Amino acid sequence: MNQVLKKQGNEKLLIIMMLTVALSSMSILLFNFVLPQISKEFQLTNSQVSWVTSSYTLLYGIGTAIYGKLADRYKLKNLLVFGLLLFSIASLLGFFSTSYWLLLVARCIQAAGAATIPATATLIPIRYFPLEKRGTAMGTVFIGTALGSALGPIVSSLVVSVVDWRWLFCIPLLLLLTLPLYFKYLGDEEGTNTSIDWLGGGLLALTTIQILLGVTNNVLWFIGGIVALVLFIYRISIAKSPFIQPQLFKNKVYSSYLILAFFVTGIGYSLFFLTPLFLADVQNLPVNMIGLAMVPAAAVTALLNRQGGKISDSKGTSTLFFIASSLLIVCFFLLSTFINSNAVLIAIFLIIGNVGQSFMMIVMSKSISLTLPSEHSGIGMGLLMMQNFIAGSIAIGIYGKAVDMVGNSSWNPFNQLAIGATFSNVFFVLFALHAIILIVYTLSRRMH
Repeated sequence: MNQVLKKQGNEKLLIIMMLTVALSSMSILLFNFVLPQISKEFQLTNSQVSWVTSSYTLLYGIGTAIYGKLADRYKLKNLLVFGLLLFSIASLLGFFSTSYWLLLVARCIQAAGAATIPATATLIPIRYFPLEKRGTAMGTVFIGTALGSALGPIVSSLVVSVVDWRWLFCIPLLLLLTLPLYFKYLGDEEGTNTSIDWLGGGLLALTTIQILLGVTNNVLWFIGGIVALVLFIYRISIAKSPFIQPQLFKNKVYSSYLILAFFVTGIGYSLFFLTPLFLADVQNLPVNMIGLAMVPAAAVTALLNRQGGKISDSKGTSTLFFIASSLLIVCFFLLSTFINSNAVLIAIFLIIGNVGQSFMMIVMSKSISLTLPSEHSGIGMGLLMMQNFIAGSIAIGIYGKAVDMVGNSSWNPFNQLAIGATFSNVFFVLFALHAIILIVYTLSRRMH
């Protein structure tokens, strides 16, 4: 009887976590659509107002690794409750902000609190579900990401059409409703009783910040990032209780999956970054229609995500990897070939790609979780989440430069039209890259 109740409690915990991830994902996107209004109100340049989102992304990415490390020692319940309370307090601060600096402080504190969510979301399936159910659990949690992506543009448009943009800060306050449920369903298990190397953690944060700034601002930041990385490597090699155990990177399977996740994440970011651009430039859709064109992909992904997790549990992660890669290859080929098609066809192509990318995230998360000992699961999964943000930022920088390149000549053999040639070329390259990744992955699996 106790086992049945525990199983039911874990399923409820999974649903609560999914909704939390949905609200967290929405909070990342909400302010992207009101930057022009914020810029006008506070008389900011484009580079200044961009910090409303870029500062959030920086701290969010770093925080996932730090909370992951803390989860190896402290109660998951305490970390999550702390993060959600901090997120909510910052949201109230943002709601009452009357100056740009106060708005920026609010967004930074929001990110510092919200970063506990992805760290917890990857650990609950590992700690509360058996191995044979882990993929399904991860698929369920990732539904929240798809829901947040689908609802973010819609909610933002609805709110600012009725009230001031500051009311967007009230949406995360809904997370307070989940606190009693987390107290009820999250256990009281402690992690290992080891000290935290805060100097090592600070060097890791400094490395990440400078790498991301090198991508988004000036390449000179990379020099500082390299110096900080060298210092971080030295620190973890001499510290008694290093922030990250060097043995973790000696785990060749873990390291190889982390590298693979970096590339597939970077490629997948093209769907989120390039889609609004080519829908505006090639399809000539207005802003509200662009949001609607992207909603079906997010909605179908949310519906199919759990099925993807079940496939990884019943057929194995290799099978789901093949399905995910095939969907992405088909999507990129169709987009590169029929970039000038009507918006309905484009929406269908995006469904194929978004489902594939979401399945790929399930594969990466489950595969990496299987390589980690329990005492390193927190920091191991935290590093995965952090490198996803780094991969995405680097990829966006590359895609942005590619789109800005002048020229209407298409060297895609399947599409020679001048209109949309740049986007066609980019998607054709991504089609080829994912095909290569699938071939390499398949060959490596056969060798082992």
